[in-house]
Formats: sequence, structure tokens, C-alpha cells
Amino acid sequence: MPRLTGIFTPNIVTLDDAGDINEAELRRYTEWLIGKGVHGLYPNGSTGEFTRFTPEERRRIVAIMADQTRGRVPILAGAAEANVKETIAACEYYHSLGVRAVAIVSPYYYKLSPASVYAYFHEIGRNTPIDVTLYNIPMFASPIDVPTVRRLAEECPKIVAIKDSSGDLPHMMRMIAAVRPIRPDFSFLTGWEAALLPMLLIGCDGGTNATSGVVPEVTRKLYDLVMAGKIDEARELQYKLLTLFDAMLYSADFPEGFRAAVGLRGFRTGVGRQPLAPQQHEQLAALRNTLQCILSESGFADEPLGGCPPQSSAGTTPAEVGKIVEGVIAELKRRGIA
Repeated sequence: MPRLTGIFTPNIVTLDDAGDINEAELRRYTEWLIGKGVHGLYPNGSTGEFTRFTPEERRRIVAIMADQTRGRVPILAGAAEANVKETIAACEYYHSLGVRAVAIVSPYYYKLSPASVYAYFHEIGRNTPIDVTLYNIPMFASPIDVPTVRRLAEECPKIVAIKDSSGDLPHMMRMIAAVRPIRPDFSFLTGWEAALLPMLLIGCDGGTNATSGVVPEVTRKLYDLVMAGKIDEARELQYKLLTLFDAMLYSADFPEGFRAAVGLRGFRTGVGRQPLAPQQHEQLAALRNTLQCILSESGFADEPLGGCPPQSSAGTTPAEVGKIVEGVIAELKRRGIA
């Protein structure tokens, strides 16, 4: 099978007024993402609030999207359950749907040692009928260190990729350096779009980026520009992406900001399953206004009725991302590969 490459969209789940899955709207959203050029879809990720759905609902979400997609783009389905037995059962079900691969987060709640993390994934790798992507998100789950990734890549052919959401550039470089020589087919995906450009420059194959569920046009173009070697143009898009990403991530509890932004693209997202306090509803209303202004700058939404404040240059200078890119290029030159 082809390697996992490109931008996979971790989608939100559209809900109806009763808080149940809105299948018709989820199908419409899936169709829209495909039409906007996403490379693949990623249901049951963190953006999809997988822990807030039942195992049956998680399966239904993937079944709906697989049916709507009909093989036009690959699906990387979140398959993490509370234990190995149920996770393998989910792998088997998603394999029956024709899903390309599954993503499995490292064990969460209990903080495990590297030996336990290895044993968990090795058991899955020996018994899964479908390709597996490791999912490293140390802020929420037991971290997957470099020796563990290398060992699993060596011993388990069914483990074909890692999605890393740490945003740690040196950690990604160490993983690539440790694994790529022994598994050239192994894919490296970043889950942190604030550093998407530098991650692609150091050798990542793509990303699973929540912002692609809001502005798939931008993330796809950024990826294409990097692949074409048009780094200056890609850098400009990275700045725009960073502004939107920061507003959605840091102005509300995740993923409410992303849910609000998808609503501004014309979808009935419904209210998330996590209850909100009154002040949070007020903050979300203000955030929607901010997001509408950001999206309107690129023609993705109309300006709010009250208009938008003049743009400020604060936080948008080239220094932040430019320094990261310069550092990456310097490291590549030091290694003799740029």
C-alpha cells in the first residue's frame, strides 16, 4: 500500500439539537472537505472528541464517513479504546470498512513506562489486520520515546507511521533519523500546525491538522508549496495559519474554537457534548467575532455586521516563524542534505 502522505483532516463531529450525530450534516461536511482537496480524513481524533462518544458512536462516525468517501481519499481512523482487546476489535471493524489505516493514541489516564507503552503497541501490532499509526500526544497520554518507536518499527510491519502532536521539532528529527534508515516506508505526520512548515522541511510526510477542517484550502496549498520548493510563499501561509490556529486553540477550551470556526464556514455543527459555563458562552460569542474577522481577511467568510478592527502588526512579524525556518535550514545544511 502507498505510504501515508499529505494533510489528513481531524474533523469535528456535527451534532443535532439533541446532541446526537447529525449524519446528513456530517456527510455534507465530509463531501466539502474532499472537494476542497484534503489528502485524507481523520475521524475519531482529539478534534473529533473521541472520548465523549460511545464505542458504538465512534464506529458509526467512521462508517458514515467511509460510506460517503467511497475510497476517493484514504481514511485514517482513530481506533483507541480503553484496553487492548477493544482496540483490536475496533481495528478489525475499521478494516472491514476499507479504512486505509488506524491511529492509536498511547495509553491515557495511567502514566506508563516506556516498557509498558512498547508492550501495548506490540500486542496490537501482532494482532491487527489493518495498518497502525502510533499517536504521540504527551500532554494527554503516556509519551512514546524514540527507542520505542524504532523498536516497534523494526518488529511490527503493520505499524507504518507515527503522528506526533508534541510540536517538538528536535524530537521529530530524532525519530526520523532513528527510523527512516531501517523503515523507508514509515511515515511521519505532525499534529501541530503551528510548526507545519518547519516539520515538512525536516522530512515529515504530512500532518493531521485540525485547522485543515476549517481552511482546507490553506493547509493543502501550504503542503503543495513546500513540495514544490516554494518556501517563501509557504512561509506567508504559515503566518496566516498560525494566527487562526492560535485564536481557535487558546481562546476557548479545545476544540470549541475549531467547532465555532467550522460553523462560520457554513455548517450546522451543533453544541459540543462538554457543558459550558455561562461565561464560556460569552467568550465563545466574542471568539466567533474574532474568527469571522480572521476568515474574512482571506475571503472565507463575510465580515461581522459591526465590522472588524484595524489589523495590528503585533504577533505577525516574520521573526517567530522565520527564525524557526532559518534554524531548520541551517540544521539541514549541517547534515549535508540542503
